[in-house]
Amino acid sequence: MKKIVQTLKTRDVDGIPGLISVIAQDSKTNEVLMIGYANKEAIERTLETRIAHYFSTSRKKIWLKGEISGHTQNVKEIYIDCDNDALLFKVEQKGGACHEGYKTCFFRKLEDNEFKIVKNKIFEPDEVY
Repeated sequence: MKKIVQTLKTRDVDGIPGLISVIAQDSKTNEVLMIGYANKEAIERTLETRIAHYFSTSRKKIWLKGEISGHTQNVKEIYIDCDNDALLFKVEQKGGACHEGYKTCFFRKLEDNEFKIVKNKIFEPDEVY
């Protein structure tokens, strides 16, 4: 596993070095659920547990997706892009991926020059967080 992680090209994000972009996609529907960042330790934890781990740029720490909400991501497959600087996690999402209560973080669509909500909430954040 360490050899796999060592081949990754990382970037600085918000002044935090050593991060790689991670896209989470529903393994059954192919719907894009979210984008996040991971450092090498988060990726190693994901590889070991097959549950998605990310690095929170706001909290500046590794977090297990769903550690508070229970809305975990079981990682079924992992892909890497041609530049070795982005990962795609094909996941089985339990509950919603978005902290605002939606299955996907991409719940707004540009229509008539404004972003409009086009998805339904599946949980109330105040009841979960």
